[in-house]
Amino acid sequence: MPLALLALAIGAFGIGTTEFVIMGLLPQVGADLDVSVPTAGYLVTGYALGVMAGAPVMTALGTKISRKNMLMLLMGLFILGNLISALAPVFAVMLIGRVVASLAHGAFFGIGAVVAAELVAPEKKAGAISMMFTGLTVANVIGVPLGTFVGQSAGWRVTFLIVAALGVLGLAGVAKLVPDLPKPEGVRLRHELAAFKDAQVVLAMAMTVLGFGGVFAAITYIAPMATEVGGFAESSLTWLMVVFGLGMVGGNLIGGRFADRKLMPMLLTALGGLSVVLFLFTFLASGKATTVAAVFLIGALGFATVPPLQKRVLDHAHGAPTLASALNIGAFNLGNALSAWLGGLVISAGLGYTAPNVVGAALAAAALLLALVSRRLERRPAASRVAASGRPAQDHAPAPTAMR
Repeated sequence: MPLALLALAIGAFGIGTTEFVIMGLLPQVGADLDVSVPTAGYLVTGYALGVMAGAPVMTALGTKISRKNMLMLLMGLFILGNLISALAPVFAVMLIGRVVASLAHGAFFGIGAVVAAELVAPEKKAGAISMMFTGLTVANVIGVPLGTFVGQSAGWRVTFLIVAALGVLGLAGVAKLVPDLPKPEGVRLRHELAAFKDAQVVLAMAMTVLGFGGVFAAITYIAPMATEVGGFAESSLTWLMVVFGLGMVGGNLIGGRFADRKLMPMLLTALGGLSVVLFLFTFLASGKATTVAAVFLIGALGFATVPPLQKRVLDHAHGAPTLASALNIGAFNLGNALSAWLGGLVISAGLGYTAPNVVGAALAAAALLLALVSRRLERRPAASRVAASGRPAQDHAPAPTAMR
């Protein structure tokens, strides 16, 4: 694998750390900036909304310059946002810093996935994408626990200064190691938007929303579930999240390896397994051993879908994949927000702390159903596709799109 993938993974590590580390620092941030913990929670919501909004906007702006230069600009934006957060005198400024940093998130992963895929042979694309996303998964094993520890012992501002330093390292890596790949000739924003006419691109994004919604329906409420139902001490939550992070790392690497060989079987297996594990976790959350196993499997099966789904978007948006790739990253955050809301609804309805697992299982099962629909559409005979499209019979071979 090219060294450029290491630079992309470093940037992903910093982004993953800043996204999730705030969850363990909300009490300290709230106390220091004189706001309640629920109000401090807007720092999580604001970041997620910024990712969804920033992905299309920053990617659209990036069509004017080379992908390498855009990656460098995004890392600069990431550094600025974390410095604003670290130095924020009041909560409003802290929130602005979080939003500024989040604007880089979707576009960095979206453009980075395109660059990673272009650096290797076609049969190794999913593996290259998974190598970049390894930075995000490792952040949950190392960056987030370490950042939480530093924030609790030395102050949360130190954590965000360290994250900004990670951004500087990522920026230097991109500048030094990522080749200045030529921008595709003739590709404009309208060509990027044309990719969404392909039903497979839309289906892949919907699978991303629902599949990762299944993951975060359970993980968002793992703290009360583990302590109130599973009997874990609050001090155990840190290493429980490390177990989740280890599952993410393993699932991401396995997903990348097998997606290059058997993409749809890998995707169907992961989504099917995820829905089953989430459903069983509803009834097995009272056991410590079963909770640990379930948390690991949820992380592994959930992230095993990332490389195949991202590659599927790139394959079907061929020629102008950048916007579709970035929006698929935004779809992850949409799934997170949707599942957290639905999980909160069932808990508020008095169904118990394990009820979000049922929500997660339903979301993952819906993603599996869409994957089956996607495979069925893909297997339709060429003649049927031609008849459905209304094209003349001589056009059986795929016509070149405007973006090629």
